[in-house]
Amino acid sequence: MASHPELPAVDEKHSKPDGLDNKTVEALGELSKALETVHRVRGHLYSAHQLVGGADLTLDRVVKLLREAGHDEMADRVEQELLGRNVLPGRWTFQIVEEFDDGYYAAFQEIERDAREKLAGGRRHIFEAEMKERRRTHGLPGHEATP
Repeated sequence: MASHPELPAVDEKHSKPDGLDNKTVEALGELSKALETVHRVRGHLYSAHQLVGGADLTLDRVVKLLREAGHDEMADRVEQELLGRNVLPGRWTFQIVEEFDDGYYAAFQEIERDAREKLAGGRRHIFEAEMKERRRTHGLPGHEATP
């Protein structure tokens, strides 16, 4: 996955600054890829947050239906032991999402940004821009470098 100095990036804002070596471009590309994965993790956490919340709200109807069917003991158990229960010790999903956002996610974003600023003048996706330039067919419609 080495960067290729003989091909420029697709535009100036994605080009390699003078003095930036291919290994650093590759490392920044991998760091960006890892951050993109963590963005997906965050989305999955929010999905879990919404799904668990929806399931918990559905338990209100479960309790009502169990009572209507004459199953008060089971309704009591669902209501007391499951409805509003923590998904992890002391935490509902909103607390998990907040801890993730404020801790790991924030640190990951800050370190990735700091690496880009210090090593590549803040430029993003240099590796990908060079890859696009290598892989596109110059002059063919649908393969333009930029919009």
